[in-house]
Amino acid sequence: MAQHNLGTVVGFEFLRVVTKRRFWVAALAIPIVLAAVFSLVFISNSSTDNTAKAQKSAQFTFTYTDGSGLVTSAVAGQFGGTKAADGDQGIADVKNGTVDAYFAYPADPATQPVQVYGVDRGIFENGKYDAVAKQILVTGAQDKIGSPGLTTVAQGDVKITSLAYKDGQVSGGLNTVIPPLLFLVAFYLSIVMLGNQMLNSTLEEKENRVTEMILTTMNPTTLIVGKVISLFLVGLVQMLTFAVPVVIGYVFFRSKLNLPDVDLSHLVLEPQPMLVGTLLLVGGFVLFTGTLVAIGAMVPTAKEAGTYFAPLMIMIFVPFYIVSLIVSDPRALIVQVFTYFPYTASVTAMLRNGFGSLTWAESGIVIVELFVLGFLALRLAVYLFRYGSIEYSKKLSLRSVMGRRRHV
Repeated sequence: MAQHNLGTVVGFEFLRVVTKRRFWVAALAIPIVLAAVFSLVFISNSSTDNTAKAQKSAQFTFTYTDGSGLVTSAVAGQFGGTKAADGDQGIADVKNGTVDAYFAYPADPATQPVQVYGVDRGIFENGKYDAVAKQILVTGAQDKIGSPGLTTVAQGDVKITSLAYKDGQVSGGLNTVIPPLLFLVAFYLSIVMLGNQMLNSTLEEKENRVTEMILTTMNPTTLIVGKVISLFLVGLVQMLTFAVPVVIGYVFFRSKLNLPDVDLSHLVLEPQPMLVGTLLLVGGFVLFTGTLVAIGAMVPTAKEAGTYFAPLMIMIFVPFYIVSLIVSDPRALIVQVFTYFPYTASVTAMLRNGFGSLTWAESGIVIVELFVLGFLALRLAVYLFRYGSIEYSKKLSLRSVMGRRRHV
């Protein structure tokens, strides 16, 4: 019977949330904004590419003078340029429209600027003069060096591979840090997107004055557990709704949107950090869910619940104020306090787990702490919901509720 009731609660709570129009408005708001931004970026990049191609293919006439010895007639000829008699004549030709541009290359281009004179074609199209003048000088320098290898090195276009060792084994570096930190991203998304749902999960019944009727037909523990499970399912729906447009944009329009090419094959999934990250995510979710559900059961209105919601949200962002210490000095006192304080523990521990400074002993303590306190918070939520069923107009006192329980 209890199992049947649990399934009924989960199904009812899940459908009650996902069938509301406001849920989909909130869930689809970010994907719609992302889709709009992606569309604008796509259109802008297409327009920019077309303009760049048009400018690249557009031919213009120019003359030049060279004091550096790098720009030969052969090099300038590749771009359609001819040598001017002198600088004054080159400028005069531009002014009267005989040529489109004139480039004056100094004796020492490393310390002296190249002077570019051109016919005004508009702010954006005028950029082609500078681009061509620079490319001519680069081409001349490359020909002067005479070695493609030296030219590449001189431009700094070199590849470097590095290896770091940890405990005598090759360390994966950043590729081992990213996977555990994904649990932190999932934690933030779940709490931020589901926070209000957690808070209102028990508050709605109190505001609608139906808690007594519910409790006559159902065990409060079954009700609370069912609500928590439904919140988890709702969170999965929201995360999928958020992730789908991002994945579609990356897979099909990555080049058009100028998104970085992420090679996931290089990521290293080490068993210990992944296991610890999973447990920290679940434990943190249970603790915050239990706390918010308990707050919703304790206060009579959503307005009063909001005064408790903000501090809890602040707690999960506070560790980022000391992220430099978390990375560089995890043994610092403030880092240790944040590691074990319940409402900053999950985020701080996940950061330390990702950067490899969380030991087995520390992770075990934090994980046990999160699950135990999360369980106690859920039990407290059950008691508050049960004893608050008749307190519709005022906030419950924890002392009075626990005192009443001892006398039962």
